[in-house]
Amino acid sequence: MSTLQQIAKEKVVAILRLENPESILDVATSLYNGGVRIIEVTLNTPGALEHIQAIKQSHPDMVVGAGTVLDEHQASQSIMAGADFLLAPTYRKETIEVGNRNGIPVIPGVFTPTEALEAYEAGAEMVKVFPVRHVGTNYLKDIQGPLPFIQGMAVGGVSDENIQDYLANGWSSVGLGSSLVHPNWIEQKDFDKIEEQARKIITKVKEI
Repeated sequence: MSTLQQIAKEKVVAILRLENPESILDVATSLYNGGVRIIEVTLNTPGALEHIQAIKQSHPDMVVGAGTVLDEHQASQSIMAGADFLLAPTYRKETIEVGNRNGIPVIPGVFTPTEALEAYEAGAEMVKVFPVRHVGTNYLKDIQGPLPFIQGMAVGGVSDENIQDYLANGWSSVGLGSSLVHPNWIEQKDFDKIEEQARKIITKVKEI
C-alpha cells in the first residue's frame, strides 16, 4: 500500500506544531494509543527533522510526514530525514518535483480549481485545501464536477464536530491540529486527554 493510499485509508492526519517539543514523543504515543496512524510534524517546530526520525523509530508502523514545507530545499532535507510524505501550505512546482524524484508524495496547499489542476499536472496526486473553513464541506464536490480526478485533504477548520461532514462529502482525508492536539493539553502534560480526543475522532471516522 502506498503512502497516499494509507492516508486515504486512515483519513486522519494529526498535525503537530509545537513551540516546545520536549513532549512530542509522549504526544505521538497518545495519538497512537488513540488510533491515529498518520502524523505530520511541521518544520516550524524546533528540531522537526530529528523529531520525525524519533517518532518513526518509536512507532515503526506510523506514517510520519513533514509539514509547512515551503521550498525544494526543505523538501530535500525532510526526505533525507526520512519523512514519508510532505505537506505544503502552498503550491510550488519545484517542491513536487523533488518529491517525485525521490518517490515521496507531496501534498501542496491550494485554494482554487486552477491551483488544484496545476498541482495535479505537476505530479501531486492529492492536494490540501487550506484554510478549508472558508469554503465549507461541499467545496471539493464542486471542484470534482469538472475535475473528477482531484483528491483532496481538508485542513484548517476541521474538528470533531464537523469531521464526518467533510468525509461524507468526498474528502479523501482531513488534517487536524489544535482540535486534536490542543496546546493546553500539551502544556499541562494531559496526554490522556489527547488519547481520549484521538479515540473520539477515530470512532467518528469509522462511523462514516
